[in-house]
Amino acid sequence: MKAFVIDEYKGPVHAAEIPTPTVGPHDVLVKVAAASVNPLDTLIRTGEFKQLLKYRMPTILGHDVAGTVTEVGSAVTGFAVGDEIFSRPRDLRIGTFAEHIAIDHRDVALKPSNLSFAEAAAVPLVALAAWQMLVDKGRVGTGSKVLVHAGAGGLGSTVIQLANYLGARVATTAGTSSVDLVTALGADDVVDYRRDDFAEVLSGYDLAIDAVGGDNLMRTLTVLKPGGLALGVTGPPDAGFAKQLGAPKPFEFVLSLLSRKVRAAAKKHGVTYAFFYMHADGATLATLAALYEAGHLRPVVDTTFSFDDTVDAIAYVDAGRARGGKVVITHE
Repeated sequence: MKAFVIDEYKGPVHAAEIPTPTVGPHDVLVKVAAASVNPLDTLIRTGEFKQLLKYRMPTILGHDVAGTVTEVGSAVTGFAVGDEIFSRPRDLRIGTFAEHIAIDHRDVALKPSNLSFAEAAAVPLVALAAWQMLVDKGRVGTGSKVLVHAGAGGLGSTVIQLANYLGARVATTAGTSSVDLVTALGADDVVDYRRDDFAEVLSGYDLAIDAVGGDNLMRTLTVLKPGGLALGVTGPPDAGFAKQLGAPKPFEFVLSLLSRKVRAAAKKHGVTYAFFYMHADGATLATLAALYEAGHLRPVVDTTFSFDDTVDAIAYVDAGRARGGKVVITHE
């Protein structure tokens, strides 16, 4: 089958012919109809997490998929050949930039019936991340105040919708051209970062989600209320990240050092900082599928590329050209 792989960290993404995956007892084999590009693909390619996530080379990139089940393992229940599914495969088993992928069935959910394959492929990673941030970490509910930066992006656009559905008041930062989009998605307060400083106009937030990092993250700490939580998507990583991935104890110490500056600043403001890294979860994805089917959430797609143009799709994302939502790769 055709797939897009890297042969080494920091190496180029290129097409290759590789064997179709074998199916383990807990796996489903999926004929890929669509996949989407995430910044995480580039972080894996450049080796940002290579000490914690040890991928064998060559490795196929891609963390989101929608497609059709063509084979099921002997221990699989709940899925059958012909099912239309979507998934964020677990770490070390990614590889959606391919014609087929074998996925542990516990990472899979039935595709929302009202979404096309292209739309469904834009959903799993960002929807799971939004749920885990807002529900699992932030305990967001009616009356909560949530700030998410870059609201027009794939993650931000999903967080806005889910936080709104959960009853929170939602603020976001966005460029001038994206104000209408994030408002339509449910943002109550929109700060045009080209004109205003969010840290001067926002305050009293329970949860803030930052995918920018650096000084933006440090200023984000100042808009939280005492006891508030800031989740950093781009880092710095902390000891909790090492624990989540089951890394040896020394890694907890190293990552604790990397995050000591922002953690100290958070403590000074009476708030908490934590690095956020999402995980695969088919059961939660099924819950989210119901929200998409009910119309409470909708995918936001920036543009689509053909499977043969996967390298161009990745370059498009890496160059920051996406202006709203996800970049999707289709096999149609």
